[in-house]
Amino acid sequence: MFRRKFLQSLGLLSAGVSLPLAPAAVAELADPKAASHKLDLAPLTIKGRVHAGGKGLADVPVTDGYNIVLTDKSGRYTLTSNSTAEFVYLTLPRGYAIPHEKGVARFYQPIKPGQRNMTADFALQPLPGDDRKHTFMVWADPQMIDKKDTHELITVSAPDLKQLAAQYNSPNTFAIGCGDLVWDHFELFEDYKQAVDITGIPFFQVIGNHDMNIKARSDDGSAETFKSLFGPTYYSFNRGEVHYVVLDDVFFIGPPKKYIGYLTETQLQWLEQDLSHVKPGSTVVVALHIPVDSGDKRRNQLKDESLGGVVTNRHELYRILKPYTAHIMSGHTHVCEKIFHENTIEHTHGAVCGAWWTGPICTDGTPSGYGVYEVDGPNIKWYYKSFGKDRQHQFRAYPKGANPDRPEDIVVNVWNWDPEWQVVWFENGQRQGPMHQQTSLDPLAVQLQAGPKLPAKHKWVDPTLADHMFYARPSKDAKEIRVEVTDRFGQKYTETVAV
Repeated sequence: MFRRKFLQSLGLLSAGVSLPLAPAAVAELADPKAASHKLDLAPLTIKGRVHAGGKGLADVPVTDGYNIVLTDKSGRYTLTSNSTAEFVYLTLPRGYAIPHEKGVARFYQPIKPGQRNMTADFALQPLPGDDRKHTFMVWADPQMIDKKDTHELITVSAPDLKQLAAQYNSPNTFAIGCGDLVWDHFELFEDYKQAVDITGIPFFQVIGNHDMNIKARSDDGSAETFKSLFGPTYYSFNRGEVHYVVLDDVFFIGPPKKYIGYLTETQLQWLEQDLSHVKPGSTVVVALHIPVDSGDKRRNQLKDESLGGVVTNRHELYRILKPYTAHIMSGHTHVCEKIFHENTIEHTHGAVCGAWWTGPICTDGTPSGYGVYEVDGPNIKWYYKSFGKDRQHQFRAYPKGANPDRPEDIVVNVWNWDPEWQVVWFENGQRQGPMHQQTSLDPLAVQLQAGPKLPAKHKWVDPTLADHMFYARPSKDAKEIRVEVTDRFGQKYTETVAV
């Protein structure tokens, strides 16, 4: 997300869905001079085998992004496609290592334009043990704009994740790059890939609005560079008992940098097919860039939602996910937020880059960092990992006077909070009860980001309202104040506040 109020002033838009193009056609149509070229709609037959050590694997889904077929008992498949398809790829089954090249997941094969028949085999490696227990991390918005930013990513962010992953010491650990991997400067994708390699764990990638070709003629061509580096923009895979789906919810509506949060009909139809092979009641994790929903409209008392800040047709995604226990992973907003909708929890993550590499925090006071998810069977536990801090760093407490509007109150920011958490305080060793939740600004964010001259690097960055702020008013006799925060899993975190 490059400006907080982006697209709020736009009127209602209708985003049509067109037939996705093959890479060659995209390249031609991105050039106005090639607009007269016709699409090649010739049929394409793709055959192949999915195997491990020569033994065929049955019932593995294989797709061209439109239709999905399952391998037979010998691991063979035949997929009837057409020349607009760009990739053939599989849904990685549980129990097998993630194929990757220096950390970048490689579960697909490009389709060369003009082919009428293609053979695509996939060789997988069994994991040394069961992956029922596994861990994944979510990196949202590295969003580097220059070499100074990439230096921070490579020397601070990547080693932090490498160290944490080593603590888990498991071949079942992986990560998801949740979009805005760079900030429109595509030459920096190589730096992002270097950072991924440093972490030592495989990464799946999500496309963000700053990963799109901003001079593309239409949405069809906007992902051309991303696809050349990371493959398809929507796909799925399995780890243990959990089914993972990556979607592209950034719909490009024209230069220079206009987009909306939207899921195309092609993706929705593909997703329905994909989930038809997943048992109802299963846990499904969906990763995308723009949040499906957000509290931004409520917090800022806006008349309309930002079209570039939420998924406009999210009701269809919710409908498709209704038979499952669903978790949605998103980024884009550079804030930490939890959104609950029926059977779905959405985790909107603080940014790897914080407030666009201007300091140690995001605009809501969340530290620069990433989400960590520990999976055991169908169950998921999570916490937020701040760069340079251990997992105990789950809130920040401020003394009286930190918020000038409430000079007698102490203030606490519990960035990964949701309604199942408890935030209580003690005065002179005596429990005083819950702190009062109030939507407000984080004092450190105000100090570092508020005003026309701050922050120096990007003066347009401003602090943003957060729901995860808590207040309490000590008495005049207070000599010691202690804050105790308990997350939804019963883990307690404490901190003493200066009086």
